[in-house]
Amino acid sequence: MNKEEYKPRIIDNTIDEYLNAFGAICIEGPKWCGKTWTADYHSRSRIMIGDPAGNFQNRQLAELSPALVLEGEVPRLIDEWQEVPRLWDAVRYKVDQSSAKGQFILTGSATPNHKGILHSGAGRIGKLRMRPMSLYESGHSSGDISLEDVCYGRISPVISGEVDLKDIINYIIRGGWPANQDTPLKQAAYLPSQYITAVLDDDVYRMDNIKRDKHKMELLLRSLARNESTTVTNKKLKNDIKETDDEDMDVETVANYLNIFDRLFLTDNQKPYGSRLRSSVRVKQAEKRHLSDPSLAAALLKATPEMLLNDLNTLGFLFEALCERDLKIYAASFGGELYHYQDYAGNEIDAVISLPDGSWCGLEIKLGANQIDAAADNLLRIKNTITNDGGKEPSSMCVVCGLSNAAYKREDGIIVVPLTAMKP
Repeated sequence: MNKEEYKPRIIDNTIDEYLNAFGAICIEGPKWCGKTWTADYHSRSRIMIGDPAGNFQNRQLAELSPALVLEGEVPRLIDEWQEVPRLWDAVRYKVDQSSAKGQFILTGSATPNHKGILHSGAGRIGKLRMRPMSLYESGHSSGDISLEDVCYGRISPVISGEVDLKDIINYIIRGGWPANQDTPLKQAAYLPSQYITAVLDDDVYRMDNIKRDKHKMELLLRSLARNESTTVTNKKLKNDIKETDDEDMDVETVANYLNIFDRLFLTDNQKPYGSRLRSSVRVKQAEKRHLSDPSLAAALLKATPEMLLNDLNTLGFLFEALCERDLKIYAASFGGELYHYQDYAGNEIDAVISLPDGSWCGLEIKLGANQIDAAADNLLRIKNTITNDGGKEPSSMCVVCGLSNAAYKREDGIIVVPLTAMKP
């Protein structure tokens, strides 16, 4: 790798911090999101376990003598370590023998079964989740507005310029895959489709050498795409498959396959937020469904730019997924976590960022600028419901908009920010 050609990622600073805190780190995330390039940038030597050279000699060497492949200048990159799960314990043992920090960087696009891994690595191996590129990383956001500042109610008004709906659709279909950023859109649409094929044809089996029904797994993925950015239950996913694809699948199989998708980092769900509000309002505990990149949902739906232009409802859900992918990436850089809020009274907040100091920020996501007033009213109404019931008041509230041309604070205190103007 030519390190001068490396395109910086938001996670870079966190990797440096973790290398100074742990003997080893493990960077996990979906295939093709840039883990190897980023890990290679931070390393001084490497071994690629999945390299097919010499009839996969690196993998064979790792299986025969895990300790041998750990030898090299540190930090040493061990790419796709899950191909030989014994490497985890070998790294943990090596780290135990020395108090030195930053000895190894492991990368993995699948979580193997715990069988064969003797120790969790807690306190020795720090884990980081890496995601596809955000719009700021890919150069499609001006970065005029910091999400961290927004979360604490700080904003300087900025005119960010007009945003074309066709550009938003482009970002969704292209996705955040580093190798896809300079590719013409028609060809870029092939990559997420091939991603799904590669996972189902190869990765699902290689993870634990168990054959599964590829057709049923694909049907479940299509159902997830149809229910992107919703809190649909496993039972409803099962029913959706039966109604839409005329196939039946039991709930236990749905749960099993969802677990596989999670272990392959194919899904990236949004957990519910509520208990920390210290309010007696009953909140739902359903996760909001997301594939790891909105381009995967678009590919599974066979969504073309023309189709999305004529189906603003579907486009709205995919835009929400695009926003929440980026919000996860930005929030993680300053210790925040992304959730959603939903109670039994029908109140919902698209995104909630839990901040390191215990405060929280509520965000509504809207594609069109004509929806900003309704979104702001919703945020204020839910804020009053929560605080009147003794809950904790948010540090700020924000509407993230697709087609807004400015970032500003309204008279009612609600901040409005275009997605294409955001950065960490």
